[in-house]
Amino acid sequence: MSNVETLATHRTQGGTLRYCRHDSASTGTPMKFTMWTPDGEGPFPYLVWLSGLTCTEDNFTTKSGVYAHAARHGVAIVAPDTSPRGEGVADDPAYDLGQGAGFYVDATQAPWAPHFKMYSYVTQDLLEAVDGAFPLDPARRGIFGHSMGGHGALTIALRNPELFKSVSAFSPIVSPLNCPWGEKAMTAYLGPARAAWWAHDATALIEDGAGAAFDEILIDQGLADSFLENQLKPQLIEAAAAKAGRRVTVRRQDGYDHSYFFIATFIGEHMAWHAERL
Repeated sequence: MSNVETLATHRTQGGTLRYCRHDSASTGTPMKFTMWTPDGEGPFPYLVWLSGLTCTEDNFTTKSGVYAHAARHGVAIVAPDTSPRGEGVADDPAYDLGQGAGFYVDATQAPWAPHFKMYSYVTQDLLEAVDGAFPLDPARRGIFGHSMGGHGALTIALRNPELFKSVSAFSPIVSPLNCPWGEKAMTAYLGPARAAWWAHDATALIEDGAGAAFDEILIDQGLADSFLENQLKPQLIEAAAAKAGRRVTVRRQDGYDHSYFFIATFIGEHMAWHAERL
């Protein structure tokens, strides 16, 4: 039985948006998410959106302009928070570690291990909660995300093709093994042994043949993104895909940065792309 509590409800763009909370066994905390469903009885295909550093369940909901496109295709959307929060949950003063920066991994190191289990949360608790509470079709489920959430979407999909039928990303961290954000977070959450990071690196997973069931992965990357050269490095996943004979399409968009202005511009194309596959 679902333990989902609806905190607020809004009608918007030909559907219903709910702000929700439920208890997570994985994180040992209450977790929040937003759920938008189109009009009708369902069950609906749906997409899970994973947000980036410093975000909550609210950023994508208020900034992306996604729901008009979702209504056009009859696709529901769930957007969870990016980390556990609350009293007794470890944190760090830096923006790229701790609350708001869960990196969608299951931490094994102190002080993060008790609550920072975002990989298990997304793949188990969240899906069980929304599938039990809303008219969704789990056989037609996709995943996408931005930056840290793009990393999460790619790695979670590649490791769980039985759960997701499509995957795309905006400005993803494609290789935590090879960028400062990844090195900091993976060392803190998983320890210094880099072999433990491999399962959370999309480029490494493609090199290993993971997620071969996906016919294509779509990535949009802004060329004016200040994080492009140092943190994001899409050429790494392109090279891995080419070597593995996999289809990863990286669309480089001239003049666009790392912000939600970029996401809002191309979110309709991602929605149509997922709808074709769901």
